[in-house]
Amino acid sequence: MSIEKNVQVVKDFFAAIGSGDKQRVLALVAEDIEWIVPGEDWPLAGTHRGHAGLADVLKKASEEIETTYPKPPEFVAQGDRVLVVGVATGKIKAANKTFEDHWVFNITVRNGKLTNIREYIDTQALARASKTDASFRH
Repeated sequence: MSIEKNVQVVKDFFAAIGSGDKQRVLALVAEDIEWIVPGEDWPLAGTHRGHAGLADVLKKASEEIETTYPKPPEFVAQGDRVLVVGVATGKIKAANKTFEDHWVFNITVRNGKLTNIREYIDTQALARASKTDASFRH
């Protein structure tokens, strides 16, 4: 596929997530998708595989995190790779703490479907925002 089409698939994926259209999200990703969210000590960290893993991480995100995107992300593409560069602000609901996260999603698109997503995020900011007061008691 062309670079422009790959970028459009990624834009469609983000739009589908934003609208909550689960069927459209799944239609845009490969059956064996792998989504890697770095870090520990925050709800979304881990490697999520397949449609079930994707559905699980999106459900967890909607239940546990409030997120806004102050400005549209930038899309940079070459070959089958699309980088999405942006910033998010939000709150981890359980801890009731806010965060600002500057991020890059490194996405591979093959045959019109997302096959791999690797996030590069501010893991420290998200882990700090996830800590509840109980986390500090030993």
